Amino acid sequence: MFSFANTNALIIGAGQNIGREIALQFARRGSKVAIADIHKPGAEETTGLIREAGGQATGIVCDVVSEASTANAVAEAERFLGVIDIHVNNAGIIHSGNVEDFPPSEWERMFGINFFGAVRANAVVLPKMIARKSGYIVNTASFAGLYPYATNRTPYAASKAALVSMSQNMAIQLQPLGIRVSCLCPGPTMTTSTHGMKPWSENVVMRGPGSDLAVKSQKEVAAILTDGMEAAKILIPTHEKGWETMRTYAASPDAFMQGKIADFAAGRSGLPGR
Repeated sequence: MFSFANTNALIIGAGQNIGREIALQFARRGSKVAIADIHKPGAEETTGLIREAGGQATGIVCDVVSEASTANAVAEAERFLGVIDIHVNNAGIIHSGNVEDFPPSEWERMFGINFFGAVRANAVVLPKMIARKSGYIVNTASFAGLYPYATNRTPYAASKAALVSMSQNMAIQLQPLGIRVSCLCPGPTMTTSTHGMKPWSENVVMRGPGSDLAVKSQKEVAAILTDGMEAAKILIPTHEKGWETMRTYAASPDAFMQGKIADFAAGRSGLPGR
């Protein structure tokens, strides 16, 4: 079991949405928190909310596509926190379009932030955790990385699948060394992250992980993560029904994908209630 009491946490991508709620949850459960985000006002707003509630926090600028910015953010966090006990990679972007319309540069941008942003931060934080034989790494992926459905955002889904695989393999290697790893996989969540989503294709259809999945609040998602961490879970999907879908997919990947093709042809998008 894991406890947040008297821990120090760095959360990259906590200036708004799920990342902000994760920071608030950590603080409520006893963590001192460094809030890193590419947008300083967002980081400062999250910091203010934690302080108003009686917690300890600081806001930091971090651009995860830059090794220098990432290293500087970690160093600034350490000056405030001391040892970083928990590190969360939550920075990410999303887009929409048909696969043939995404230029290679957009694939590179998507992986540069969603996947390599975590790789860059882990490269700074992880060696110190290994040296002291303690620590906790959290990577935020998505249901889109667990099974195929996100045909209108294939580069995004691929980057999240890479995060899932990386997290699983890290957990197997690092847990015997005293370092825990968890991967948060949000399903349908009320968030503003799609508001700035650039459409690369006209009239592309948004597709979801399952019409039977209810939309969660950001606060619910953050609580699911923190509860899962306390229970030492590695893979933490936000919807338990997702396990049923994953079992169906594992039983016959081809049949699952043919079913998705038939669903989409019939106008069943897989979005909640649709």
